[in-house]
Amino acid sequence: MSSLTVNGRPLDFHMDPHTPLLWALRDGANLTGTKYGCGAGDCGACMVLVDGQAVKSCQMTLGEAQGRGVTTIEGLSRDRSHPVQQALVAEQAIQCGFCTPGIAIAAAALLASNADPSVEAIKAGIPNLCRCGVYPRLVRAVQRAGRVMRGVEHIAAAPAPGIAPKDAAQVVPAMHHD
Repeated sequence: MSSLTVNGRPLDFHMDPHTPLLWALRDGANLTGTKYGCGAGDCGACMVLVDGQAVKSCQMTLGEAQGRGVTTIEGLSRDRSHPVQQALVAEQAIQCGFCTPGIAIAAAALLASNADPSVEAIKAGIPNLCRCGVYPRLVRAVQRAGRVMRGVEHIAAAPAPGIAPKDAAQVVPAMHHD
């Protein structure tokens, strides 16, 4: 059994300690925001924070995470109020969204150590791959999140998670053609 703290909650995993942390989080804890991308540590879709450091969870075993603190995208901010999440939305740096959780985690780790990174530091600190190519907007989003963290700027909140079904779509009576 492996014990670790995930998103502030102590959890015991009754899984093989050689299980990649990615699968323990997704299958054992039902935290599916962490994505499986390549499985080789190249893409960063599976990025989580381990003791505050960005780690590719497909490359760390559950046993290696034993006793450590893990933060997934779900634990970064439940209401999407983290400056990185706000800035990604404000700068429209999200396309399909598959890589976004890993990017948000990498950006949060970078900004936690340096709230005013250069463009070069952003590119080096966020090695994640994005097939949609949001890189210029991503750099602007990280710079903007840094300004928010430094108290220089404020971003109006992004929409709350989830939309009531009645607000998402309206049933329209079928039109009859004679």
